[in-house]
Amino acid sequence: MTEHAKKRPWSLSKGAVNASLVLVTVYTVLPLVWLVTASAKNTPDLLGGNTLTLGNFHLGDNLHALVTESDGIYFRWYLNSVLYAGGGALLCAFICICAGYAFEVYRFRGKEKLFGLVLVGVLVPTTATALPLYLLASEIGIVNTFWAVFIPSLVFPFGVYLSRIFVAGYVPGEVLEAARMDGAGELRIFWSIGLRMVTPGFVTVFLFQFTAIWNNFFLPLVMLSNNRLFPVSLGLYAWNTQTHAEPQFYPMVVTGSLLAVIPLVVAFVALQRHWKAGLTAGSVK
Repeated sequence: MTEHAKKRPWSLSKGAVNASLVLVTVYTVLPLVWLVTASAKNTPDLLGGNTLTLGNFHLGDNLHALVTESDGIYFRWYLNSVLYAGGGALLCAFICICAGYAFEVYRFRGKEKLFGLVLVGVLVPTTATALPLYLLASEIGIVNTFWAVFIPSLVFPFGVYLSRIFVAGYVPGEVLEAARMDGAGELRIFWSIGLRMVTPGFVTVFLFQFTAIWNNFFLPLVMLSNNRLFPVSLGLYAWNTQTHAEPQFYPMVVTGSLLAVIPLVVAFVALQRHWKAGLTAGSVK
């Protein structure tokens, strides 16, 4: 009885942990399951709450509506998001790695004070900068253009902070000194040695920024009025505002939301090896 009494609390704790994990899993997976099944439903099923039933699929009709609505403007929004998020995250990650490399490797006057300003930028929410960015864009005349959304996406203070950590963990100072002794210039050292060694950090910053830009809503809302320049997040919001007057937009909004998730899933699955390595290095540092 004594041994059984000793084992009982452990079994109860184990059961509680497993139950918690099941609840968290259901909470995480159920919205995605709903999105997958709801994307194949028509308007009566969506309004009637029959979204999780395995039948009465109209996915082909919903995709056809996406293609034909306003001459396929949804896929124009999709392409805009790919350009905003893909190009912006790639260039932003490179800028962050360059900045992090400079902060970690070189010594210059006011380095730590300047890095402190970068950390202050991490604390400022992006919504608080939307209005100042709009006023700046208005001053230089790029409001309601591609550049009004693309250029601000290149600034990522948290990415600079992460990059410095990754450079410190992945780029040994001895290797850089050996390259200098061999006569290599600083740009050659960075491009051939530093950038390659810090690839996990580059991928990690890219994924963070790609996700942030892809899901960005408020900045495009402030900057853009031409619906041909909308990202997919803002475009789906515009359609959703019309669903009360025109219910036929419901299936297009849901199906479009499912398609909008695909690039994020593909990016994380394709780059997860580098991403996991980057997170491990950052945690150790």
